Amino acid sequence: MKKLIAGATALAASAMLAMTPVAANAKTITLCWAAWDPANALVELSKDYTAKSGVDMKFEFVPWPNFADRMLNELNSKGKLCDLLIGDSQWIGGSAENGHYVKLNDFFAKEGIKMDDFMPATVTGYSEWPKGTPNYWALPAMGDALGWTYRKDWFAKPELRDAFKKQYNRDLEPPKTLDELVDIAKFFQGREVDGKKVYGAAIFTERGSEGITMGVSNFLYPYGFKYQDPKKPYSMEGFVNSDGAVKGLEAYKALYKCCTPPGYTDAYMGEGLDAFKSGQVALQMNWFAFFPGLYKDEKVGGDKIGFFVNPKGPAGSGSQLGGQGLSVVAYSPNQAEALAYIKWFANPEVQKKWWSMGGYSAHKAVLNDPGFAKTAPFAADFLVAMGQVMDFWADPSYAQLLLSEQKRIHDYIVADKGTAKEALDGMIKDWTKVFKDDGKL
Repeated sequence: MKKLIAGATALAASAMLAMTPVAANAKTITLCWAAWDPANALVELSKDYTAKSGVDMKFEFVPWPNFADRMLNELNSKGKLCDLLIGDSQWIGGSAENGHYVKLNDFFAKEGIKMDDFMPATVTGYSEWPKGTPNYWALPAMGDALGWTYRKDWFAKPELRDAFKKQYNRDLEPPKTLDELVDIAKFFQGREVDGKKVYGAAIFTERGSEGITMGVSNFLYPYGFKYQDPKKPYSMEGFVNSDGAVKGLEAYKALYKCCTPPGYTDAYMGEGLDAFKSGQVALQMNWFAFFPGLYKDEKVGGDKIGFFVNPKGPAGSGSQLGGQGLSVVAYSPNQAEALAYIKWFANPEVQKKWWSMGGYSAHKAVLNDPGFAKTAPFAADFLVAMGQVMDFWADPSYAQLLLSEQKRIHDYIVADKGTAKEALDGMIKDWTKVFKDDGKL
């Protein structure tokens, strides 16, 4: 509680300063994020902020494999490198409770920035701590979810369409269910297309950071997996290891075993992009954030690529939430200018330009526009995905929770150790210890 009060006090002072006119080029602020295409788009977008405010922008972009370690070390050491940080959704609990982020409620209220103007899932995922309470530590900045790409040109080949219909008694079209997705992956696995042997699907299997957890979630959620009893927080028995969750984990392993490229034992975002761009796979699981770049790709983009939202499972729909919120770092000496940047970024017109440049706005003024679905070939699917997303634990101990799932799931899926039920039971055991140590059980 003391940390929350201290954050609010700092905010009040910063909010007052934020409205003070800034002399041209009097200040430079640094925004930290991961190194990827949306970050490059933000550099271009932010030139408008500099032109309007006179505040110069610097950027510290870190490759994804090193992003979490680099930025969390910066926060834990109370470093002053970052004035603004676009941090992962899982960091919000720890960053709030440890005093790393400035609490934004008073600033939002003063400037008329309303969380109701943003997609509910992004507010919960990127901004709130504790979850379900109106305590905000970030502005939704980069909406994202896991989706799928497919080789639209392969799906259109008459000989493949005929062969698929003969085998499965339905047309070769983007799948509506996970069972249909697996059928398509099986159909393409080892098949020759355009004189080249191809494979079914590029999915996430990486163990070192978060990869396999993010990937398997796209099967667990639609099969009924839940992190906890909705009526009893941190009570996991029968939810993490439900019968449906067991079947979902088994189904993901079956897809991995039957239908991925050879040696695909430690693959995440980059490996999936490489597999798709090189023409190895018919289907690819990846984040919507990469879809604008893929659509522009000379070899597999344009008319050759199609997109679809994560298909339904026996328990309904579900997609893994990605994306990040924009926070003011509590150790920044330039909080006034950082808050002013957030005010500028929250403007609906800026958000529309953000989307047009390749960023993923979470603002309803953009997403609820009647013409939004036609602004990009993946826009309509993105809307659907953001309406069905779920996220991993955001508790301060999320890293320990994630390491447990990474090990348990990778051991079962890739290393063939034990059963799906044993893997999920083991996660409950590990997670229960973490929450007991945290005093939550």
